[in-house]
Amino acid sequence: MLTPLEIENKKFSKQMVNGYSVEEVDEFLDLLTIEYERLYKENTESRSKIEELNSSVAHYKTIEGTLQSTLMMAQSTAEEVKNVAKQQAEQIVSDAQASSRKVLEDIDQEILMKKRELEDVQKQFDIYKAKMESLLISQLELLKEINKE
Repeated sequence: MLTPLEIENKKFSKQMVNGYSVEEVDEFLDLLTIEYERLYKENTESRSKIEELNSSVAHYKTIEGTLQSTLMMAQSTAEEVKNVAKQQAEQIVSDAQASSRKVLEDIDQEILMKKRELEDVQKQFDIYKAKMESLLISQLELLKEINKE
C-alpha cells in the first residue's frame, strides 16, 4: 500500500509535446495526497480499532466461558445441596417417626403399669372392704349377744 508521503514525492517526467499541464497534475496530486492521507489515517485507525475490538471479543469470550463453567458448577452444587437437604429431611422424618414410636411404646408400657396398679389397688380395696364387712358383722353379732344378755 502506498503511503501519503510516497504520493506526495512522486515526480513525473516532463514532456513538451502533448503533455499534461504540470500545475494541474501537481494540484491534482496535492488533492489526492490530502484525501489519501485522510483515508490512510482512517484505515490505520480502523485497523487499530479492529485489533482492539478483536482483543475485547476474545476477552469477553474468555469471560463467557468462565461464566458458563461457573454456572454449570453452581447448578451442580445446587443439585448436590438439594439432594443432601432431601436426604437430611428424610433422615429427620425417619428419626422423628422412630422417636414417636419409642414414645408411644413407653406410654403404652406406662399405661399397662398403671392399669396393673389400679387392679392391685382395687383388689386391696375389695379385700379391705371384705375385712371391714366381716369385722362389722362380727361386731354386730357381738352387740347382739351383749344385748341378749
